[in-house]
Amino acid sequence: MIRKYLFCITLVFTIPLLTGAQKIIYTEPEKDDVRSVDFDIVGKINNNFIIYKQLRGSSTLSIYNNNMEVVDKVQMDFLPDKIISSDIIAYRDYFYFIYQYQRKNVVYCNAVRIIGDGKAGEPVVLDTTTINFFANNKIYNVLFSEDKKRICVYKINSKDDHNYIFTFSIFDASLNLLSKRAAGIPIHSNSDFLTEFSLDNDGWIGFIKASGSAANNDNGTIQNLTLMVVPPDRDSILKHPVAMPKIYLDDIRVKLDNTNKHIIMSAFYSNQKKGNIDGLYSVVWDRDSDTLLTAKTFIFNDELKSNAKSDGPYRAAFNDFFLQGIVVRRNGGFVVVSESAYSSSRGIYNNRWDYYGNPYWNNSNSYLYGNSYGYGNSYPWMSPYGYGSNQLTRYYADNIAILAFDSLANLEWASIIPKSQYDDNSDNFIGYGTYVTSDKVNFLFNQFSKRTLLLQAQSIEASGKVTPAPTLKQLDKGYQFMPRYVKQVSSKEVLIPCQYRNYLCFAKIEF
Repeated sequence: MIRKYLFCITLVFTIPLLTGAQKIIYTEPEKDDVRSVDFDIVGKINNNFIIYKQLRGSSTLSIYNNNMEVVDKVQMDFLPDKIISSDIIAYRDYFYFIYQYQRKNVVYCNAVRIIGDGKAGEPVVLDTTTINFFANNKIYNVLFSEDKKRICVYKINSKDDHNYIFTFSIFDASLNLLSKRAAGIPIHSNSDFLTEFSLDNDGWIGFIKASGSAANNDNGTIQNLTLMVVPPDRDSILKHPVAMPKIYLDDIRVKLDNTNKHIIMSAFYSNQKKGNIDGLYSVVWDRDSDTLLTAKTFIFNDELKSNAKSDGPYRAAFNDFFLQGIVVRRNGGFVVVSESAYSSSRGIYNNRWDYYGNPYWNNSNSYLYGNSYGYGNSYPWMSPYGYGSNQLTRYYADNIAILAFDSLANLEWASIIPKSQYDDNSDNFIGYGTYVTSDKVNFLFNQFSKRTLLLQAQSIEASGKVTPAPTLKQLDKGYQFMPRYVKQVSSKEVLIPCQYRNYLCFAKIEF
């Protein structure tokens, strides 16, 4: 099962500074919570903290009180013996558990409404697909808008090499069907592919169709872009080719701006095929006027490259950076966050062209599938094709680069949060997590201190100023935190998974 870790983010690029009032409460290790358990932090529902766990085909909801004591363990008896994938959308008083499973030759996408005590309603069938194969990977993808008033369930049939069929259903927050439509996407099978999809509060869908040279193993050297927009009141897709300079793109991200009604796309680029990353290419499209506002390259200068690179030649400073997400700002600007992440096997380092992880580059059994680009967990080895599974692999996650642009993609400031992390055979304890409130952004991550991993934090202000936060208190010995899976559950609380010996635990941090 693919684990998904979501974190809520507002239109203002803000997160709080840790203060002396910080407090950590740990759950007790339980015999069923072994390291191999799959989990998803649901959140805080009616003052209960709920975590979904799945182990050896058994799915449960663990419910904790404010002291992180187990109140109840609810078996999810409504689930079939095997589910293909799951998604969770949490509200204040309830959450939806959306799951896919196959019965005979039919794949079902169902949703169940569950309240704070774990009591589930009747499953609702959102969509079905008849297939003639056994589905190991999910067929349906789930999107939801920032205000969670729109939920989209979609699938892409790639049986026809020249015309993909994009079928999608839009529901409201009560799972009432608002619309169900299908549209064709012209495809040149040897070069075209689709990027991540985004849904705004009004029901618009945006994504990118890009062209590269996948058939020649050029791994992500994107050369042509078409912005694809689906209005809520039309069956057809609006196609807008974007004229590009002679550059090669990699690692595309798309974000819909609910405040300014913009569609923002950003990607790293190089001036040569498989060359060093030279800068960031950004596109801003005005949704309502259906016009291009800007398409601009930002060149990384020597000073920024030098700050971003901890060691080695600064010319290749951004070669190991991957985009984590785009954060929109109220003034129409946006912030791009990226992190240096790479791996090595038997002493051989993998560069970004060795593990290009676009979820829609290849297909499986005539249906395209993708992963949710969770903010803070888009690592190159986390592709659906199993890169990084070698037992002799060392994983690295280093500096974080944060770039702020105005509404026309002009750079306002750039900041680097320095860190250096590695781990052998596992990527669970490297990377970073974030949470939102007040007037600062706080990044949580592990750093070695006297051969011990300690959870640390650094904050960044709206001006780009980076400030180390006070050392966290109550970091009990023996607990190893997994910061990139942190989830904010209230304005002053986060839940973060951790490992104690061979057991999975969770900690609540109050600020």
